[in-house]
Amino acid sequence: MTTEVTKAPEQTPAEAAAETTRNRPLWRPLTDIVETKDGVTLMLELPGVAAEDVDVALEKRVLTIRARSRETGPDKLRLVHAEYEPGDYERAFTLSEDFDADRIEAEMKNGVLTLRLPRSEATQPKTVKVRAA
Repeated sequence: MTTEVTKAPEQTPAEAAAETTRNRPLWRPLTDIVETKDGVTLMLELPGVAAEDVDVALEKRVLTIRARSRETGPDKLRLVHAEYEPGDYERAFTLSEDFDADRIEAEMKNGVLTLRLPRSEATQPKTVKVRAA
């Protein structure tokens, strides 16, 4: 999806590019990336996010993760201090061509989104058996 930004003559380029309709912070989630024998696993920290509020898309080798946390507070208690504030999360990764897009798996558990990106069969290492002559 492409968004065209138009600016009024009195705005600076930075002001024109800023999204003024967002009233929530936009966070870039911390991510651990682990390479396995079958592919790559990404683990993104998304506190306060439910599985139905996560959007994962792969388009032209760019893996984009967007999520929205819900505002929650303790029942019948007055919040005195919060370590994070609710907001939106967004992160994008450019992948090589050797991943199988049809087999990508995503799981949300305890505020951590785990994405498993398996390599395609064609890029898996092949072993050649040597026989005695």
